[in-house]
Amino acid sequence: MAFDIDLIKEIYARMPERIAAARTVLNKPLTLTEKILYAHLWEGNAGEAYGRGKSYVDFAPDRIACQDATAQMALLQFMQAGKSKVAVPTTVHCDHLIQAKIGATEDLQEALNKSNEVFKFLESVSNKYGIGFWKPGAGIIHQVVLENYAFPGGMMIGTDSHTVNAGGLGMVAIGVGGADAVDVMAGMPWELKFPKLIGVKLTGKLSGWTAPKDVILKVAGILTVKGGTGCILEYFGEGAQSMSCTGKGTICNMGAEIGATTSTFGYDDSMERYLRATDRADVADAANTIREHLTGDDAVYANPEQYFDQVIEINLSELKPHLNGPFTPDLATPVGKELGDKARANDWPINVEWGLIGSCTNSSYEDLSRAASIAKQAVDKGLKTKAEFGINPGSEQVRYTAERDGLLKIFEDLNARIFTNACGPCIGQWERAGAGKQEKNTIVHSFNRNFSKRADGNPNTHAFVGSPEMVAAVAIAGRLDFNPMTDTLINEKGEEVRLEEPTGFELPPKGFDVKDRGYLAPKEDGASVEVVVDPASKRLQLLEPFAPWDGKDIKGAKLLIKVAGKCTTDHISMAGPWLTYRGHLDNISNNMLIGAVNSFNGKTDEILNPLTGGYDSVPKVARMIKGAGEYSIVVGEENYGEGSSREHAAMEPRHLAVRAVLVKSFARIHETNLKKQGMLALTFANPSDYDLIREDDTFDLEVTNFKPGQPLNITIHHADGSSDQIKANHTYNQSQIEWFEAGSALNLIKKQNQ
Repeated sequence: MAFDIDLIKEIYARMPERIAAARTVLNKPLTLTEKILYAHLWEGNAGEAYGRGKSYVDFAPDRIACQDATAQMALLQFMQAGKSKVAVPTTVHCDHLIQAKIGATEDLQEALNKSNEVFKFLESVSNKYGIGFWKPGAGIIHQVVLENYAFPGGMMIGTDSHTVNAGGLGMVAIGVGGADAVDVMAGMPWELKFPKLIGVKLTGKLSGWTAPKDVILKVAGILTVKGGTGCILEYFGEGAQSMSCTGKGTICNMGAEIGATTSTFGYDDSMERYLRATDRADVADAANTIREHLTGDDAVYANPEQYFDQVIEINLSELKPHLNGPFTPDLATPVGKELGDKARANDWPINVEWGLIGSCTNSSYEDLSRAASIAKQAVDKGLKTKAEFGINPGSEQVRYTAERDGLLKIFEDLNARIFTNACGPCIGQWERAGAGKQEKNTIVHSFNRNFSKRADGNPNTHAFVGSPEMVAAVAIAGRLDFNPMTDTLINEKGEEVRLEEPTGFELPPKGFDVKDRGYLAPKEDGASVEVVVDPASKRLQLLEPFAPWDGKDIKGAKLLIKVAGKCTTDHISMAGPWLTYRGHLDNISNNMLIGAVNSFNGKTDEILNPLTGGYDSVPKVARMIKGAGEYSIVVGEENYGEGSSREHAAMEPRHLAVRAVLVKSFARIHETNLKKQGMLALTFANPSDYDLIREDDTFDLEVTNFKPGQPLNITIHHADGSSDQIKANHTYNQSQIEWFEAGSALNLIKKQNQ
């Protein structure tokens, strides 16, 4: 039986009426996305048609999911909100703080030894405030959500950018910062600019070596890392219906890498099969009663150009397997000769040192079974992997079932290392031997991200993203240019052998099984639960409210750093070893922007200190400016804040007296996170004004006339006495301006609760 089945039935009971109201105000056939969004309006039945990409709209999500790294700061904020219990169903999942090194048992125990303080904090806060708690080792948040909580037609938010994975089960599931989640936990509406819609029509059917992963790898190549910004992707067509539910999840998951708000599929037979296989027949039965409301209207899919802002069509029968990378997930190249030629032209290492399967993207039973079919062939044909090989199962249910069915034994026979049911290398939690030498090398993985330093901290690791079965094949061959469809390998006997096409199971033939899922239900009344944070802790720190705006223009703000090129949330607030301090704002602020490239010297973590005239690290300079009672600003380029939902990338600058971030364009989640923390998130009205910024500039920002739709005036003062006047655009509405005035969105919530 499903969690929250009564809630799901209530949602389904009101959907027909709400969709009918939306159909009336829009006066047209509806996409699935529109049905879900309009069915979740905070106001109830729709009274107006909202402008795509224009209107700010209040929504009422059905549930929230938090992973342990981001949950710390989210729950520390919620503790200030003055509430006794979360207002909507919420879960916490301990999956990010487990480092991959030796193997599942040893690595999990090491995580418990190192992070027990954090796990106990999260468990006690969850118990106090009515939050479901998934213990370390229970699984990766998004796989666990898909198996237990996702349901067709629902809306959820999560404090991780890959919350979008639940779109594989027909949800509108969106990654947000912790402050957004706190709003909803506290019973407040959740605000989102009404997204534009991209329709992806899938024709034909996948076969052979081509996998669902290749669909999103292809889409990423088409749209690039920012082409989906402000949009929801809706997949439809015969090709969509022919894929498994977990395959759909893979596609939705990696939509985060094109900046998409989320992605989704209409309810179909594969979703029903998955619901029944994961002990949620009650959800499937309920969904079947309103089936026509859980997919887009026929007229929409018959003439998609009339109803979507953009349409992409992909013939799955013609789609080739891809490996995307290195250093960016949108550099899409078909496997084989084309990739080999590109690698040689760009001096990318051809030899592959590691193949890694897992992450929230590709760690389902189906993924493991298809990769295991390749591994089994290698064992049977006398092949050994030329690269090292690692596996992260997605959940304890997947791991237990895969072990029961002999899949893990196949990987172990090929000398693979089975890591914990956790994120591991995908989010930098990988103690890779030799990574500190920073040698140039190539790895392949089935993860979603491959930014520089992402997996192992080595900036010279060239990481390529592919399907689990392709990762297995390339790891066996040990070469980036290997094409299993055409190439042969030499086995231990000197024989020439070929790998046959992968096979696998959409769902386990004997059904799923598990002894201990790792779930702890909260107390009905948590009033007696005490949450203790040691004041001397290096890992947890109770929050102090940020100061409200003083009502004056900002004068003389120093330039902290002018960032050159890509600046993701990994550059602003690195993961890896810094995950240790995710619950301690002051300590983690020591990683602020240390990965960003200073445009004036091409170096990282070396900037001019305007107070001394010397050069020092970014956090040290920021702390000195703050200590002097002054402010600073950060300047950047396109798609600033791309990547994870990491709100630390907004909280750290706020904590260290950065008052404004001025860039050419923002990634969606990061822009919202900055707003929530009372920051000024501004874009150059004229992008070429970026070139006016000099290393020793100071800035005056006219914020006393801060209004929706009106640019802010900025005066740039140069050290030679000259100045430039520029305008900066913003996307703040009146409510968001009130966040700035109050000092943060949380300050405003506390005031309203009081």
